[in-house]
Amino acid sequence: MSARTYKRILLKLSGEVLMGSQPFGIDPLYVSRLAEEIKAARQGGLQLCVVIGGGNIFRGMAAAARGLDRTTGDYMGMLATVMNALALQNALERAGVDTRVQSAIPMASVCEPYIRRRAERHLEKGRVVIFAAGTGNPFFTTDTGAALRAAEMNCDALFKGTSVDGVYDRDPKLFPHATRFEEISFDQVLSENLKVMDATAVALCRENEIPIVVFSIREEGNLVRVLAGEGTRTMVNSTPA
Repeated sequence: MSARTYKRILLKLSGEVLMGSQPFGIDPLYVSRLAEEIKAARQGGLQLCVVIGGGNIFRGMAAAARGLDRTTGDYMGMLATVMNALALQNALERAGVDTRVQSAIPMASVCEPYIRRRAERHLEKGRVVIFAAGTGNPFFTTDTGAALRAAEMNCDALFKGTSVDGVYDRDPKLFPHATRFEEISFDQVLSENLKVMDATAVALCRENEIPIVVFSIREEGNLVRVLAGEGTRTMVNSTPA
């Protein structure tokens, strides 16, 4: 696997990653380990921004299925992502990494509002920028928020850190003999409804020619290995090899 040169990437993390081995919530020890991985990934001068989901605290769609208004549930989920962003910011700054949180829902007492030019300036100064509250609108996932921010920030790639080590033709947790793809096209992901990211996010990356790199964030040190072209991952792009 050959290494690619990235100047700026967006790292998308699911909220569940912050749980560590806990059944819900935030595991401070695991978040600290994650912060060290992000710190190590930046040491070559890489500019890095982050989007985190909120599923470890609240899921709007699940709540809607139980009778809560979908719009209200989605806004509650956005607030959960702000909590996760603040937790990661705290861990990064304790590790010595200058970090800013920008929220699509303005809340000046705890973080900056999302301003694209300000975010770009932070990245140019070597700060990690964490984008919280998704797109700021209901009915859009944090996957779509990540794809949107990756496009706005002119990122070279969107790295999605998950609990599995790539994209499979079937759910590897249910089918042990599922096949992992080394590379796959956006069109195939959409036509076969492979669960990489939601369809809106995949289509947005396709339109802006932003490759998606899917890898396991639960393997310690894996982010650095994947960036160096050594780790196990799946590359989603327009023209797979």
